Amino acid sequence: MPSAVKCLILLIVQSVIISGALIAGDSSLDSLAQIRITFRVSTPSNANTGIIYISGNDSLLGYWAPDQVPLQKLPNSFWEISLRFSRGRHIEYKFTHGSWKTEALGPNGGIPDNHILKVDSDTVIYHHILAWKNMTMVNQTVSVAGDVRYHRNLIYPGLRPRDLIVWLPPGYETDKDRRYPVLYMHDGQNIIDSETAAFGQEWQVDETADSLISSGLMEPIIVVGIYNTSDRSKEYAPGDFGTRYMRFVTDSVKKLIDQNYRTLPGPEYTGTGGSSQGGLIAFMLVWEYPAIFSKAACISPAFRFKGVDYIATVKNTGRPEKDLQIYLDLGTVGLDSILTPQLNGIINALRDKGFRSEKQIFMYIDRNAEHSEKFWARRFWRPLMIFWGADDE
Repeated sequence: MPSAVKCLILLIVQSVIISGALIAGDSSLDSLAQIRITFRVSTPSNANTGIIYISGNDSLLGYWAPDQVPLQKLPNSFWEISLRFSRGRHIEYKFTHGSWKTEALGPNGGIPDNHILKVDSDTVIYHHILAWKNMTMVNQTVSVAGDVRYHRNLIYPGLRPRDLIVWLPPGYETDKDRRYPVLYMHDGQNIIDSETAAFGQEWQVDETADSLISSGLMEPIIVVGIYNTSDRSKEYAPGDFGTRYMRFVTDSVKKLIDQNYRTLPGPEYTGTGGSSQGGLIAFMLVWEYPAIFSKAACISPAFRFKGVDYIATVKNTGRPEKDLQIYLDLGTVGLDSILTPQLNGIINALRDKGFRSEKQIFMYIDRNAEHSEKFWARRFWRPLMIFWGADDE
């Protein structure tokens, strides 16, 4: 390939912006100014096997649903969509052919990090996609470590059906008299199996827990992953959907797990965890249901967004009677940098309620980490060790 062509492709791959700047930074949801962002994608004809979709962290981008926001086909292998966002909005997005098993690959042939955009001025953003992930390109070996069970199509009034994945610790089948603490995690399809993970990047909870348990650093626990649905943004927030989802977890999911597995059902043995809005709903569960949960792992949590302010809720409600352990962490890049004031706000609210940071609030800042599964996976050992680290005795 001529070097000039290579340079041109490289420039396009790096998302050249015709007007405006691609900058990750602070956002203001109060601005009413509507900014037109045009996403224009080119792809070689032999790489184009179907409709191209954009998926991201906004309702206009389908809230990460991979098949909800199609681009329009233009001549000469171009696809395009124009959307209007509020000025200052922080956007993260990717492209797919309709599922996360067919997402766009990066220039090195790997799964790329999220594209990041701060909405500042009317802008045309170009992407050139050379290849797409598909089943022939994915390693067909099973990515799950350990004993995993599935419960399919769970139904609860007012909610969409969903699956559960249950990871059992080493020794579960051999030590029949032992009972185990349980960690209930949200966005469950992302935590264990890369084949079901939204972006092909799992949290590696199974490998991490298996390693810590097998090395004697952590006591054995059961991990339950509760899959999300297209109503995720409403279920993981205060409101009718959030209330129903929490009741689903407390009344249906926990009951099923306690009936079918050898659990330690008390709140002192029961935790919950998640990331972003999943971190918020984990906090909400431990705050509003302390008789069921005593531990919450809130990874890159979002406490304020689109009219939601759970920091104010904490300030205006009484402290739960039970002792709680709350782990909070955050990166410093992109969206996580924007969430920093929220993290400080919730910590101050908890301290005002009498929580002691050395025993009940645990905070970690992951320098240079972004708001993505890759970075959540690399630090999830921290809450596991805080909650269930083996005694030194």
